[in-house]
Amino acid sequence: MTPILLFGCDGQVGWQLQRSLSPLGMVTAVDRAECDLADPEAIRQTIAAVQPKIIVNAAAYTAVDRAESEPELARAINATAPAVMAEAARKSGALLVHYSTDYVFDGSKQTSYVETDTTCPLSVYGVTKREGEEAVAAAECRALVFRTSWVFGARGNNFVKTVLRLAGEGRALRIVDDQVGAPTPAALISDVTGQVLAASRRGAQIED
Repeated sequence: MTPILLFGCDGQVGWQLQRSLSPLGMVTAVDRAECDLADPEAIRQTIAAVQPKIIVNAAAYTAVDRAESEPELARAINATAPAVMAEAARKSGALLVHYSTDYVFDGSKQTSYVETDTTCPLSVYGVTKREGEEAVAAAECRALVFRTSWVFGARGNNFVKTVLRLAGEGRALRIVDDQVGAPTPAALISDVTGQVLAASRRGAQIED
């Protein structure tokens, strides 16, 4: 079976990926306690131990506001960690799946963004996620990068769960009304990932 290494298995998307990846191979799922993504050597050791054909990076520093006061930690996890994974993937011929965000844009466009739009992040979080994308591209490994937005699911904290909790408590909701987004279920992101990988394997791009 195809060995698959999943980083960030305790997050919203990572939790769902354990389900969608399992039909595709032997999944080794690690969380932050098992591999500190701020430690490049820990990442290398984990990859060397598993020797995966597919590396899936569902881990990220996602505390957008806190990243402003912890830029180095955000950069270590969002930019340096995927760079290390990409380099390992290039050397071994593995396929890297990496998740980015719509925060790489400035939000000024009046219509939907497309992949070729120029990035212009306005926050430390957005900047470090763009750096992660750039690092994956620079490594010239086989890679898929998915940009996601407003992720929600049954696991973890997210905007949808916060609104439902506050509404259930009968509290007044104070929410901005000048933002437009595309709330995306973690389960959908996971299912699409699984379908893309399955199609890639059928096209003989991934060998068992």
